[in-house]
Amino acid sequence: MTRAIQLWGRLAACGRLASGPGRPASSIAVARPILFAALLLLFLVRFAPAQSCTPLAADQVLGKDLAAALPAFQPLPPEILIAPVPPPGTRRIFHAAELLSIARRYGIQLDNPSDVCFEWRSEPLNRDQIVQAMLQTLAIPGARVEIADLLLSPVPAGQLEFPRDLLGAPAGHDPQSPVLWRGSVLYGSGHRFPIWARVRVFAPCTRITAAENLKAAQPLAASQLRQSPSECFPSENVSLTVDQIAGNSLRHAVSARTEITADLLISHKEVNHGDMVEIQVFSGAAHLAFTGKAESDGNSGDMIAVRNPASNRIFRARVTGKGKAVVMASPAADSSIENPKD
Repeated sequence: MTRAIQLWGRLAACGRLASGPGRPASSIAVARPILFAALLLLFLVRFAPAQSCTPLAADQVLGKDLAAALPAFQPLPPEILIAPVPPPGTRRIFHAAELLSIARRYGIQLDNPSDVCFEWRSEPLNRDQIVQAMLQTLAIPGARVEIADLLLSPVPAGQLEFPRDLLGAPAGHDPQSPVLWRGSVLYGSGHRFPIWARVRVFAPCTRITAAENLKAAQPLAASQLRQSPSECFPSENVSLTVDQIAGNSLRHAVSARTEITADLLISHKEVNHGDMVEIQVFSGAAHLAFTGKAESDGNSGDMIAVRNPASNRIFRARVTGKGKAVVMASPAADSSIENPKD
């Protein structure tokens, strides 16, 4: 390349001299073809094809690989290790001196060898293979994946992997918003090559919307909700059912046709703090019933704190249903356990 530039400088000088004042037209006519030839030479040097490399899908260059690239090495043992293959994107070039050294080591006659190059076999990412790998990870019947953008540079040939925890989430869980999903190509002996794609992910779901304007902090009834089949971004905040939502309350008021998602809901339990609770006390054959005020939340089987309105004392009871709880006291403990009623 340097020599070509020097040649171009000399020819350009000749051209300027040939076309200078007082020069005959014949001199100019001679100089022009020379300048054209120099330009052609520069083009050929600049855009000459790079040395081609033999692609390999293995961690090592073996004797059989070198023999396939340079037939003079056919006598080499096929499985003998010649050299490791460098990481994808780089090349392992055997220059003439190294090839001659290998030939002498194995008693091979070699004259004036050309350089030999090896690299990892690479290929562009295949959209269909990416989609199949993502659907396999999702494992959701009826799911769809659309690719908006992806890594364009070649990657080593291997198995595509897109872990679920490396899938981003769109704002507002809108499946029309592309999200970044990072993955890897598994190649060679346990190597990983990072890849990525921006995708739209759709999964079958049931959308629950408000059938009317709804107020905050009031238990929702099933009649106030509407459900319809749709496609959503796969997330724990979608695909709720009417039964799962009914009985809960909203964090803030919403208008009719607003989608009801998990982040809008406040869970209501069978007994909530501040509720009046029917208390049943059993001690042997003795039975006592009264009403107390819940000081904590709970569902059936949970222990909650209950305040006795008469004495203002707090005791523990087990929730048995909506607004109900029980205290079981053994007869032997009657003299040592304070009566919840007192």
